[in-house]
Amino acid sequence: MITRLLLKSALGGAFFVAASSAGVAEEYSFKLHHLLSAKAPAQTQMLEPWARSVEENSGGKVKIEIFPAMTLGGRPPELIQQARDGVVDIVWTVNGYTPGLFPRTEVFELPTVYKNDPVAANLALFDLFESDLRDEYTGVEVMFLHVHAGQAIHMRDKEVRSPADLAGTKMRIPTRTGAWIIEALGAAPVAMPVPELPPALQKGVVDGAFIPWEIIPPLKIQEQTEFQIEGAEMERFGTTTFQVSMNKARWDGLPEDVQQAFRQASGRDWWAEVGRVWRATDDFGIDLAVKAGNTHIVLTENETQAFRDALAPVVDRWVDEVTGKGIDGSALVQKARDLIAANTGS
Repeated sequence: MITRLLLKSALGGAFFVAASSAGVAEEYSFKLHHLLSAKAPAQTQMLEPWARSVEENSGGKVKIEIFPAMTLGGRPPELIQQARDGVVDIVWTVNGYTPGLFPRTEVFELPTVYKNDPVAANLALFDLFESDLRDEYTGVEVMFLHVHAGQAIHMRDKEVRSPADLAGTKMRIPTRTGAWIIEALGAAPVAMPVPELPPALQKGVVDGAFIPWEIIPPLKIQEQTEFQIEGAEMERFGTTTFQVSMNKARWDGLPEDVQQAFRQASGRDWWAEVGRVWRATDDFGIDLAVKAGNTHIVLTENETQAFRDALAPVVDRWVDEVTGKGIDGSALVQKARDLIAANTGS
């Protein structure tokens, strides 16, 4: 399998020279590998438009082929290492699948830091990237970072309106900060990549999950659950950060005009647009679940405050954790909150 992957990368990652009557044109071919299906909004509404934009910016020099659903091999937690090792050229992956590897970026996942605005969070990520986050991304060149619309509660058969309602349940979450959220609510965290969630719900391995509405259609979550719960005014219980990144050696070997084609497609406006994409796909997902007969619960302000109170220690736990590694966690929390507030409504 590894030999096949390396061969695919060597063939797909190399550029080839095409002769024409006007001279010689260099074409740069890239493989983009990710975990969800080809029909998932992450591909159709984010990765495909971004790839086409890069190709257009390059004047046809760049060709990006997308490989969904781990079709080049491996499991989702291996994606970042595939990019670092050059097994593939570009990946879209969940930061939290490799716990502790991107500790500074985790600040945007925290409850009460992230609430309900993926556009504001993405712009805050952009504004903080060069000054505070870039050094975490060794071995890759980041094209863009983003969050989704936020962790909401999906339950197989139990209505949830307070933290006490989750006590003793088993809940899926993809990140270590998410695990801390679940523990703070008295439940047991179960880590797994999101493609593994439907059978886990069906078999009762978990009682529910903290995921956005966006994932409902591609994984048919509405068929495995009865209740979808979120806070007042779409407030969520933290979020997840993602990255689209290229192997660093591959990036460094590209000529300036090709690098510029990627940069132009990956600027601040695009980070904001990705937030709008995830907000819209989230709305579509919950509408689908309701039409299927599921119950969408929006907590009252008082009910939401009970969750905020229960989850406040998660932020303190994260600050203590990263401060012990030489990171000023308190300052990062304040920077993230200030930048999200400054970008709200963008």
